[in-house]
Amino acid sequence: MADTKQQWYKDAKYGLFIHWGLYSILAGEWKDPKTGEVTKTDRIAEWIENNLNIDKEDYRKLKDEFHPDKFDADMFVKRAKEQWGVKYIVLTSKHHEGFAMYDSKVSDFNVVKATGRDILRELSDACKKYDMTMGIYYSQAQDWDDDNAYKKDYEDKNEWKPEFRTYFDEKCKPQLKELLENYDNISLIWFDTPMGMTADEAQELRDWVKGIKPDCIISGRIGHQKGDYMTTGDNFIPRLPYDGDWEVPATLNDTWGFNKDDHNWKDPDELLRLLLKIVSRGGNYLLNIGPDKDGNVPKESIRILSEVGKYVRENEEAIFGTKCVGVYPYELQWAELTGKDHKLYVHMLAPRMRIELLGIANSVKGAYLVKDHTPLEVCARKVCEGDSIIEVELTEELRKSRYYAVCIELGEAEPVFEEIRG
Repeated sequence: MADTKQQWYKDAKYGLFIHWGLYSILAGEWKDPKTGEVTKTDRIAEWIENNLNIDKEDYRKLKDEFHPDKFDADMFVKRAKEQWGVKYIVLTSKHHEGFAMYDSKVSDFNVVKATGRDILRELSDACKKYDMTMGIYYSQAQDWDDDNAYKKDYEDKNEWKPEFRTYFDEKCKPQLKELLENYDNISLIWFDTPMGMTADEAQELRDWVKGIKPDCIISGRIGHQKGDYMTTGDNFIPRLPYDGDWEVPATLNDTWGFNKDDHNWKDPDELLRLLLKIVSRGGNYLLNIGPDKDGNVPKESIRILSEVGKYVRENEEAIFGTKCVGVYPYELQWAELTGKDHKLYVHMLAPRMRIELLGIANSVKGAYLVKDHTPLEVCARKVCEGDSIIEVELTEELRKSRYYAVCIELGEAEPVFEEIRG
């Protein structure tokens, strides 16, 4: 069982991913400087260098076009906390392109050399100011700027370099040392795409991180089950509760890095339902934004996160610090369930005349609307077939509403689910 042993992560439930780098300049489109030919990627924007086979030296020149003048870390983190309701932020300190978004002495291919600004430092300081937990993404195996690192497609073993050890010892590990020693509030490292790394190398990397900062959490994508928690496939949700700590990384549209042509934005209601489904099963949801080359967050991203954030902020009690309540034996199309000791939270997704939870044999002490603690009438009884049921009477206003949470105060610490009988 994957266990972070870090209570902040177990309680956090909802985080913000930031994919930002030189690929944000291209925005999904490459103009070949030699031929003038323009090509658009039909895949995720941050992979454009690899997918369009862009010459490394041509790609390096993009650093001269990176001018993140619109990025205001203080305003960004303040909004993330107060409007979007997230509990932790994860920034791409170095993606597969190899460009470091911090002040690296190991490689001059970094944002400080290019712009004079340390983006990670700015974000780190803002996270301290607003009491936001800080994490970083680091591509530990792929680095398209380093000739000794893994590159190209996963299945193409011929592209895997036998000199990986050189990259591992001379760039990967030293950069992680920089990050952990120079940015003291990094609480999580989000590794990605272990490629051909062996189990011994994954363990060595884990030991290296823990030797510098023992409490730093490591994502499952370090590879070979060496992480502190399980990371699902992108935008994939486990069907059943997972035994341990886990997280779903997800996009707001179809890409991670900024793509000016990707307007396939997800509906806020859909994302809220997914958040509640994930939290109800005991997981965390890490939703991504991709700022443009200037540091602007797309307006649609702001709109979506703000709409989801309204529910999150109004119902914090029923989301953060909750736990999976187990597998309720009935499929509920109109609600998701979360819990704390002696409390069962019902997240209402559709209008209902009343809340009816069949097959729960607990005694009840009361019920209230989570948003403002308005008391609601509740009873526990037996139906004529002999099954236990908990009923909560809803006000006229609530009967016409959706997206609110009700707390049922239980006499017992945990819900008592009855088997379906017939």
